[in-house]
Amino acid sequence: MVIKRTWGERLFDSLNTVFLLLCSVVFLYPMWYVLISSFSDAYAIASGQVKLFPVGFNLNAYKLVFSDDNIWTSYGNTIFYVVVGTIINLIMTTLGAYPLSRKGLHGKNIIMAFIVFTMFFSGGLIPAYLNIRELGLFDTRWALLLPGAVSAFNLIVMRTFFQSIPDSLIESAKIDGAHDFKVLWKIVLPLSMPVIAVMTLFYAVGHWNSWFGAMIYLQDRSLFPLQLILREILIQSSAQNMLSSVNVDEANRISESIKYATIIVATVPILVIYPFLQRFFVKGVMIGAIKE
Repeated sequence: MVIKRTWGERLFDSLNTVFLLLCSVVFLYPMWYVLISSFSDAYAIASGQVKLFPVGFNLNAYKLVFSDDNIWTSYGNTIFYVVVGTIINLIMTTLGAYPLSRKGLHGKNIIMAFIVFTMFFSGGLIPAYLNIRELGLFDTRWALLLPGAVSAFNLIVMRTFFQSIPDSLIESAKIDGAHDFKVLWKIVLPLSMPVIAVMTLFYAVGHWNSWFGAMIYLQDRSLFPLQLILREILIQSSAQNMLSSVNVDEANRISESIKYATIIVATVPILVIYPFLQRFFVKGVMIGAIKE
């Protein structure tokens, strides 16, 4: 049966479509501009000729970026922080969310109150810095991995998802002699792939984009993540380090191309991973956020 649509409904849909398309252009054009500028001639960028397509297509900026040892070292560091950090986050969040989702845990409301409290109040930067230093984590990789091992928001989302799993499944497993760790591993986690995918995405993106903690807690440049190197290039114009073999006038122009190329290098990997987790994203967030 075909439902006849009124003139007003068709007009609304048309205007809504045009509006959303305009919003998409506004949101996507900055990223597109960065991409085409990274492939454009440095003089074309400086003179404002780059608008919709690359001008003077070349790969000089990427050659300079990938020839810089700092980029490769920081890239390896970032991958380490993302992989190891996300694993730690998932383990700690799961081990915290599962017992808090069970009805038999005494005092769980008080524990949850303390967890929620941390979402609104914190000790501040100076106490955090002193804590890291006194624990012997200063200027080590662990300074970026352990302090943020659990996100209160993510723990609440995962706990709510676990509560949606029928108690009868867990009770039947325990009747058969399964202990809590076996129940978690064999029953709860296989049923929780959507929310685990969401947590993986949240934590991985957080680690990939993180730079402030590294700026505060790290002094050894060999431990710097990619985003901190990117910050130096964009804000402190340290791109000149890549241009030692180029004359001054050309270096000033190419430095802009290097900034754009570095942004693309730092952004593309996480954009490539996102589509593989997108199908779990909405389901995991909705189920984890609605049921209480």
